[in-house]
Amino acid sequence: MSERFVKHKQPWNADEVHKLRTLAGKGKGLKSIAKALNRSEESTKSRAKTESIAIAKLR
Repeated sequence: MSERFVKHKQPWNADEVHKLRTLAGKGKGLKSIAKALNRSEESTKSRAKTESIAIAKLR
C-alpha cells in the first residue's frame, strides 16, 4: 500500500522546481504533480508553498 519514493529527503533542483511551476500552471492536481516529479505529495505541497506556487484543488 505504501509507495516508495526514489528521492527520499533529496534536495530539489532547478529543473524540478520549473516542472512543478509548469504543471501547477496547467491546472494539474497535487497527486498528479507529485507522481510526475516522483516525490511525495507532502514534499510537493511543501515546496510549492515555499516557492509561492498555487496548486489546483481537484475533487
